[in-house]
Amino acid sequence: MELRPILSALMRSRVALVLLGLQIALTLAIVCNSLFIISERAALMERPSGMNERDTFVLASIGFGADFNLKNAIADDLAMLRALPGVVEAAPINSLPMTNGGWSSGLSLTREQKTSSAYSAMYFSDDHGLDAMGARLIAGRPYRPDELGERSRKTKGWPPVIIITRALGNKLWPGQDPIGKSVWLDTDADASTVIGIIDRLQAPWVHNDEVVEFATLLPEVINEGAFIRYIIRTAPGQRDALMKTAEAKLAEINPNRIVREGKTVEKIRADAYSDDRAMMIILGVVIASLLIITALGIVGMASFWVTQRTKQIGTRRALGATRGAILRYFLAENFVITSIGLVLGAGLAYGFNVWLIQHYQTQAMPWYYVPVGCLSLWLLGQLAVLGPARRASRVPPAMATRSI
Repeated sequence: MELRPILSALMRSRVALVLLGLQIALTLAIVCNSLFIISERAALMERPSGMNERDTFVLASIGFGADFNLKNAIADDLAMLRALPGVVEAAPINSLPMTNGGWSSGLSLTREQKTSSAYSAMYFSDDHGLDAMGARLIAGRPYRPDELGERSRKTKGWPPVIIITRALGNKLWPGQDPIGKSVWLDTDADASTVIGIIDRLQAPWVHNDEVVEFATLLPEVINEGAFIRYIIRTAPGQRDALMKTAEAKLAEINPNRIVREGKTVEKIRADAYSDDRAMMIILGVVIASLLIITALGIVGMASFWVTQRTKQIGTRRALGATRGAILRYFLAENFVITSIGLVLGAGLAYGFNVWLIQHYQTQAMPWYYVPVGCLSLWLLGQLAVLGPARRASRVPPAMATRSI
């Protein structure tokens, strides 16, 4: 089909052509970038923490009263928790992945360094902490009981041995084996030696991409104040029941405290990414709304043009044009309009992505998003115009003649 008559007809309605083209262009730009943001957020939310999330929960308590002794309470609590049938492991811990709160510190490769080589989350626990979290040790060894210490605000220096994540080891010593290497957590104190490598253990801050995979597990228990947090890993399928039992037992063996309601690691993940989930829902609604509005715009414009061209359609039918020819004409006309909008929209989509990269530190959108978006909007446009085009093809020549 020749484009000249189509373009000639469209030029008679330039304002409508421009408005519909801009609508299609904006739809393509917004939909492509919104889908990319959704895919980024979905990948972020599914990022593994390095823990056994399905069978693990957290309990915390705050002691009160003059005779409350945190050190004794921790010893009694751990003895009780580890003895509960169905509990695989339990340990004290200061923070957890995805909690968005914790302790971090810089690591230096020499005492003379003024700028840290990397920053890492600091997890304080005992020799049971690694198993309690379900983290996987891929090199080196775990802590021994004789290597354990305590930490308070008055504690100076750092433990002589530490365990770090593989990502942190690769950052500090690219291409080298970190086991046996020395690192300074405080250049005014002695160095610590790496004795173990964890496959993965996320930092608490889920949106800090620079340090999210950098974590250090230290053989120290925080013994200060009245607050303590426990991480408990259970046998498969027993988590929920044991969470209630452990909470009741903690309150029973020491009434001079408040036991906070237990929380599963799955719930911690859900809370950490609640804003991302809300953003995905909002963007999904925006995408659906834009596509519906664009489709309705195409339907409305095509219906208006069919009504305006009833005489022209009837004349063509009288001169021998088939219903199929009329249908193909309107489909081709819509294809031209959509193509014009998509050419402009492709440039807007990439430009919008560049703006997002500069202002919100997002990633570059993969090249295939725009071509796939164009194909989808072409298909949407053809489906939207199909109804008015079929109505136009059913205009009988006699009716067109009587309308003169």
